[in-house]
Amino acid sequence: MLLALAGGLFAVFVINVSIGSFGGTPFFGNVGEMLCLFAVSAAFTAAVLKKEADK
Repeated sequence: MLLALAGGLFAVFVINVSIGSFGGTPFFGNVGEMLCLFAVSAAFTAAVLKKEADK
């Protein structure tokens, strides 16, 4: 669940960066991108720690 959340948020980040790099107007600004990456990092870290605790 958490790993899927991290993957989905990362996909949103990549789409946002791609839109901005091809000349469009991205839907997140700099702060939004930072918060999105922070959420990806938190979800991924939580998923890894949960998987390690299950072992």
